[in-house]
Amino acid sequence: MRIIYFGTPEFASSQLEAIISAGYEVAAVVTVPDKPAGRGKKIQSSDVKETALKYGLPVLQPVSLKSPQFIEELSSYNADLFVVVAFRMLPEVVWSMPPKGTFNLHASLLPQYRGAAPINHAIINGEKETGLTTFLLDKEIDTGEIIKQEKVVIDDNETAGSLHDKLMLLGNQVVVDTIKMIEKGKVCSLSQEFIIEKENMQLKPAPKIFKEDCRINWCKDAKSIYDFIRGLSPYPAAHTRLISEQGDAIDVKIYEAEIDKETSNGELYSVVTDGKSYLKVVLNEASISIKTIQQAGKKSMSIADFLRGARMCGKWKIEI
Repeated sequence: MRIIYFGTPEFASSQLEAIISAGYEVAAVVTVPDKPAGRGKKIQSSDVKETALKYGLPVLQPVSLKSPQFIEELSSYNADLFVVVAFRMLPEVVWSMPPKGTFNLHASLLPQYRGAAPINHAIINGEKETGLTTFLLDKEIDTGEIIKQEKVVIDDNETAGSLHDKLMLLGNQVVVDTIKMIEKGKVCSLSQEFIIEKENMQLKPAPKIFKEDCRINWCKDAKSIYDFIRGLSPYPAAHTRLISEQGDAIDVKIYEAEIDKETSNGELYSVVTDGKSYLKVVLNEASISIKTIQQAGKKSMSIADFLRGARMCGKWKIEI
């Protein structure tokens, strides 16, 4: 089979490597246009483009997926199958093109956690299990018929970063297995609407996460705050503000924390620290002990390194 692959980040480049290693012919790769990134605003290519160039594959980088030039070039490859991983929504004129269809790999057990950030939202919601789904594309995002699913346990201390890596590696096999099923004509796809009705399922969405969504709500219980921090670590990262009794403020991102059930002394929402090795936020039933932190404009560091530089004298509280 001739395959055209659509993808952008590291997650998707891993599956592209797996498809090539499995011996399938990738006729072309579609990814986002190069763009400036970082402080120096240097032009950078996507991870998928870098992988494609390593194997000498043609790379298409359309600004518009509906442009006649792109559609014509895409059809000229006469591909049998399109595979999509971590890419934007395709118009029907694209996904309906190949004779064997177009399938997508999604990092959740659909129909749960449809949307752009399924890994983050699963951890934030305290889920114990998630997984991967391959499904056929249709007109609505993440709603197509399911081809294959694999479950994954979410550990108690799992972060979005560690779960991302776990799912990325498992995704290599899931994508290749799905291609084999399609190649052999052994696909028995299952309607997501059938699953929803059969299980009387209440759907949990996974919309894109913006900076304003990452502010910690300290009025919540300790478990919810802990899940929120690890569900956004390392990216885009939960953030908050430390405020002194004089009104000085320090904006920080928190990458790692623990629930400290032994230490809940102190005024509610106050910051308890020895100025050397620990910093805790007092809640109703426990404290959140911050382990890895990043002050605005600086690198992430251990709480001990942060305290050596911050010199937090007097009383401090957390911004609610």
